[in-house]
Amino acid sequence: MTVFKIPESILVVIYTPALDVLLIKRADAPDFWQSVTGSKDAMDETYEQAARREVFEETGLDCRAGSTLEANLHDWGLANIYEIYPQWRHRYAPGVFFNTEHLFGLEIPADVPVRLSPREHTHYQWLPYAQAADRCFSPSNAEACLMLPRLALTKAAS
Repeated sequence: MTVFKIPESILVVIYTPALDVLLIKRADAPDFWQSVTGSKDAMDETYEQAARREVFEETGLDCRAGSTLEANLHDWGLANIYEIYPQWRHRYAPGVFFNTEHLFGLEIPADVPVRLSPREHTHYQWLPYAQAADRCFSPSNAEACLMLPRLALTKAAS
């Protein structure tokens, strides 16, 4: 039985107080830099649960319940609907062409170590948010990086 990806995903922009953004390079696509992304594993998994799980799986950073970074994950209340790139459509059920992506931010101290999942990513780098936006392959990821100063400020005020 083929298990297809759910066309509902998360994007988590991980950043420092200085607004440096963590980008990770995909193992399956040359020069494809991005923030943490991933689909829900089950229809009843919440976007927040998916975000916490994907951050841990892809970077080793723990913002799951009970962790020191738990309160640092923020749902930005934004979503993008985009067409799934043709090279990845086979992962979805036939006739599925669009994905809904929910945006989160995770502020971490600058000195927290990153541990990549080598199955998914080969390198990481920290860049100032505008440079990170320029480096992102995905337009929605680039836009999220550019919104970081406003979204981080909004989070700090709440």
